[in-house]
Amino acid sequence: MMTSPYFVQSSSVVTRSGHQNGAGRTATASLRSRLPDRRRSGAPVCSVEVKVEEQEATISEQRTSSAPSSAGLPELLPQGTEHLKTETNATPLSPHSRRRRQLKVEYDEDGGVSPVKTERWDPPDWKKQLGYIREMRSSRDAPVDNMGAEKCYDTEAPAQVRRFQVLVSLMLSSQTKDQVTAAAMQKLRAHGCTVENILTTDDETLGKIIYPVGFWRTKVKYLKLTAAMLQNEFGGDIPDSVEGLVRLPGVGPKMAHLAMDIAWDQVSGIGVDTHVHRISNRLGWLKKPTKNPEETRKALEEWLPRELWSEINWLLVGFGQQVCLPINPLCSVCLNQHSCPSAHKSSPTKRPKAGSPRSPGAASPLKIKTEPKQESVVQDERKKEEPQHTLVSPATQRRRLKSKV
Repeated sequence: MMTSPYFVQSSSVVTRSGHQNGAGRTATASLRSRLPDRRRSGAPVCSVEVKVEEQEATISEQRTSSAPSSAGLPELLPQGTEHLKTETNATPLSPHSRRRRQLKVEYDEDGGVSPVKTERWDPPDWKKQLGYIREMRSSRDAPVDNMGAEKCYDTEAPAQVRRFQVLVSLMLSSQTKDQVTAAAMQKLRAHGCTVENILTTDDETLGKIIYPVGFWRTKVKYLKLTAAMLQNEFGGDIPDSVEGLVRLPGVGPKMAHLAMDIAWDQVSGIGVDTHVHRISNRLGWLKKPTKNPEETRKALEEWLPRELWSEINWLLVGFGQQVCLPINPLCSVCLNQHSCPSAHKSSPTKRPKAGSPRSPGAASPLKIKTEPKQESVVQDERKKEEPQHTLVSPATQRRRLKSKV
């Protein structure tokens, strides 16, 4: 049945089955009289209703024109009963002809079509593993808890200065331990960690202040360029969007999402560093292994509930600093050792130094693997190094002894 208000209010209705119901005006007159009124009134009209009604009006016109009529019939019928003869002689269209006349309907937002449901993927036992990680991190005594970006800014400074200090601490933390970053930020705050002071400080002095953070020379350049860009384009404040933050020199997606969370109190994404990247792959929290933190961020955001995006960074970072270490993780004390697919086997073996007897490239005294073109060269070198043992006849040996005597 049609649910359009035009068909409900019309006195003569053309249904999907090809029959007409009601008395009064024909379907064509009803539709034509009501459609302009509705459009002139400015009421919203769904595209589905308009197209279906126009289709029904066209079908009704074709029925009326194709109905047989005899000459002089209007004069013989009483006034007001012309539509009865039309209804009696109208020949319903066959299902095949109606199917060919159907129009392609473009649905609106809802349109009565249910969206295609995609199967949601969740890692096995991830809630149980997350609960165990929370339990192991309950003491909150990891370096990130006491010396992370949330602890490096001056709480008594103006809001604009605090946000800038959060961004600076994130820029200095790249490839640097939290202890070193916290010490550098303490000296920088004592010097004056503001946009104006960074611009007026020469590169040599700024380098001595932040030393020994990783890549400190490059970070001095980035700090100067970022401070100038903030002053010229953002009024001395940091951008309030991920798009604006990643435009700053030396600021990547991880720093941008963390800055949005800490400085602006807005969750825009998951801040994925080397710890989150490593642990997510070890726990099997990804459909397939990822190669870098940015791929891990996108994979985690596909299934991890948004209310956990802010917590997951500091939770996994501290867990990676204390238990799930990059080398030799402490699987024996981890509560997830029975559900983690990488337990007791994820620690990479130490590679011997190049040139040592245990290194992969070192030549074995028993067997040497060479390319076909290098075999002759190696054999020649062996002949030069190995002592020559030749067979000498007894007569030759006696002759040599006589000559020596």
